[in-house]
Amino acid sequence: MLLEELVDRCKKGDRKAQEQLYKQYAGVLFGICLKYSRNKTEAEDNLHDSFMTIFEKIGQYKSKGSFEGWIKRITINTVLQKYRREEYLSLVNENTPEEVTLESDYSDIGLQTLLGYIQELPNKYRATFNLYVLDGYSHNEISELLGTSVGTSKSNLARARMLLREKIESKISQSIIGLMIVIGNCL
Repeated sequence: MLLEELVDRCKKGDRKAQEQLYKQYAGVLFGICLKYSRNKTEAEDNLHDSFMTIFEKIGQYKSKGSFEGWIKRITINTVLQKYRREEYLSLVNENTPEEVTLESDYSDIGLQTLLGYIQELPNKYRATFNLYVLDGYSHNEISELLGTSVGTSKSNLARARMLLREKIESKISQSIIGLMIVIGNCL
């Protein structure tokens, strides 16, 4: 079935079409939910809420632009609205610390480890980091999405990077200490 036909059937409330749409896009949207959630269970809840919103608003989709882009935007907005509603995201002091960058020296850190560290970030930092670094949003767009100022967006990004850098440096230090112990035991 073509996407256009599937969307039209979903607009009419066809449950089988909704199920097919879910199966077709659940993986992509779950990946987005996982980026913004603390754990898998929370990501599953966010995915469910996102599909509820998609099915509620599917009548507003006008077949202009990418359907996948449209549902991704709804998913991100749904998750961020949930955090605002639950007061996970709070304004922080406007004082922006010096920006810290993740340097290529840390390329030996595995992707899964890094994604785990990102999930451990406080919600406001994780949301800003994901939107800016992984999804390519500008600070102006992030401030609109999160209901904060541009300065807060920049501050949250800098703090997220600083926390990630600390976690990565700690991991590297632990690895070096472990290696020294192994070498010492071999001598």
